[in-house]
Amino acid sequence: MSVLEGIPIDLQIVLGSTSIPIRQVLKMSRGAMIPLDCGQDDPTRVYVNDRLVAEGRILVNGEAMSLEITHVVERER
Repeated sequence: MSVLEGIPIDLQIVLGSTSIPIRQVLKMSRGAMIPLDCGQDDPTRVYVNDRLVAEGRILVNGEAMSLEITHVVERER
């Protein structure tokens, strides 16, 4: 296993996404709100090297945030 431990991966935790015009981005300042394409109860997605591998939910405990995995996506064969 030690050979694999040094291999870097790209891990993304995705709450949601949106498409907005560049002019809106340029006008943003502190406190700006960006609407996402998801609801509060929708799963957060976990991607490894751009491949969806799991879904979960965000947990907040004081200042700490974590992701609880609720579903592991089966690999395509």
